[in-house]
Amino acid sequence: MYSWTDTLRFAFQPVVNLATGGVAGLEILARPETGDILTEARRNPELDGRLAVLAVRAAARKETLLPLHVNVFAGTLADLGGLTPLHAAVREAGRLPWEVTIDIGPPYIHVPQHALLEAVSALRAQGFRISADGVGDGDVPLRLLTDMGPDLVKLDASLLPRPAAVKAMRTLCEQLGALLSVEGVETELQCAAAVSAGAQLAQGELFAPPARLPAADVYVPPRSPGVVAVPRSGPSVLEFVRPAALLPATASAAQVRALLTGSPEVSGVLLVDAHGRPVRSVHRSRFLLSMSGRYGHALYADRPAAKLGDPPRTVGVDATAWEVLDVVAVGDRGRTSDDVAVVDRTGRCVGVVRLADLVRALAESRVEEAAGLNPLTRLPGSDAITGEVDRRIADGRPFALSWLDVDHFKQVNDGAGFAAGDELIRSVGRALQHAASGNTRVGHIGGDDFLVLAEPEWLDPLAASVLDAPWSAGGRPVTLSLATVLCPPGSVTDHRQAAACLAPLKKAAKSLHGASWVLGRAGLPGHEIRRGSGTATAQAGCAVAEPGLG
Repeated sequence: MYSWTDTLRFAFQPVVNLATGGVAGLEILARPETGDILTEARRNPELDGRLAVLAVRAAARKETLLPLHVNVFAGTLADLGGLTPLHAAVREAGRLPWEVTIDIGPPYIHVPQHALLEAVSALRAQGFRISADGVGDGDVPLRLLTDMGPDLVKLDASLLPRPAAVKAMRTLCEQLGALLSVEGVETELQCAAAVSAGAQLAQGELFAPPARLPAADVYVPPRSPGVVAVPRSGPSVLEFVRPAALLPATASAAQVRALLTGSPEVSGVLLVDAHGRPVRSVHRSRFLLSMSGRYGHALYADRPAAKLGDPPRTVGVDATAWEVLDVVAVGDRGRTSDDVAVVDRTGRCVGVVRLADLVRALAESRVEEAAGLNPLTRLPGSDAITGEVDRRIADGRPFALSWLDVDHFKQVNDGAGFAAGDELIRSVGRALQHAASGNTRVGHIGGDDFLVLAEPEWLDPLAASVLDAPWSAGGRPVTLSLATVLCPPGSVTDHRQAAACLAPLKKAAKSLHGASWVLGRAGLPGHEIRRGSGTATAQAGCAVAEPGLG
């Protein structure tokens, strides 16, 4: 008897990690040869749920180890209250729920939001990952998006010409703990725009078109020298996550061997418990060496693979690449090539990172950072500080931005010579770096001007360390001036407004005699004289909007 499934085929499109160039997952797309089943599925939740089950079974027949992305309409979830048959299909395919991401797509109009959120909660409790699909070109309400708390947000490429919107979505993703992916990328310019806006993942015809066979290799354009992903206090580990090869903790050595020999790209296997938490890590080379030795197969094949594994190395999803390097550095030197498991807040594995990916990316970032250092002090310039200011504003964190310079520096150079002036600048820079504590950032923006971004509680010791020191150049005594603006959450919108608040404080500090320090608060008039003497008058807080930080 004829069935609509007779003409239904599935295609696979890779989801690409923009940092590593590797395939992070496969989206399974229904491709009916006749009829318009997808339009019907939008109206028929039972049919849509059936398509999701068939998609998983189609992937199982291809024997791919990559994580899967399965499409489901929002209305389907709200109507069915979850996807129980899908969970059964995943289990029958030998996959784990956290290897499957549910791409929830529009339309959202007329979908009962409470019912949808309950279904999302049920899927997440089963272990599935959640993706909000079609954002930017669909009708997903922003409030619903935040209530869903997705693990992944898929942004339509049509939004790339509006970089402010894409970067705002990246900031929202950071707050939600989600990754940002861009769909429909067709050109290298679009790819560069996605990277510049901070997207970690992407998919589209540029990398690989949908195909009946899962793609093993994809094309990823090289990054332009000026294109750098949006950093935080170091690149997030999520930018480097690769799919993990997972097996149950009870797997035998023969099962691990079969997986490794059939998948040469897999560098190791993680053995996980029933909740997806790593319990042992099996390194490819060490494991196969043990199995290939004399009597190795006879000794180990039927024994638990855990006997040939090591304790897993793990980091949290909120870790930075530098923290991963710390984990590698303090361990056994013989395990430096081991994958590091990335785990969520429940300890469940969401993927692995490879040391080679981190070293390559961090080396590139160091080269770019070195190019922006001041040649005299080897301190970063204003761009590094203003970027960090904007990140703290976006994170809703209080901060103190300070400007420091040498009083009458031209007279110092004229009287003591430029060599003595240069040595004084280097000494001030070293003193600021030495006094920096916590998350304090020091920048040299040229001449005798420095910027300091600090937590408010570090201001007093920092000011004392530089203002109380007996400075001199060529035997001539020298004093410094310091101006600080305190910025509580919500007081400024970006680094330009913070600079505008700092400008009158700088003028007030320079009008005082001796070592001086003037402190003001963003959005409030007047200032407080902490050091110095004279007749400085109070200045309005943020009356000016444009001055730069120099």
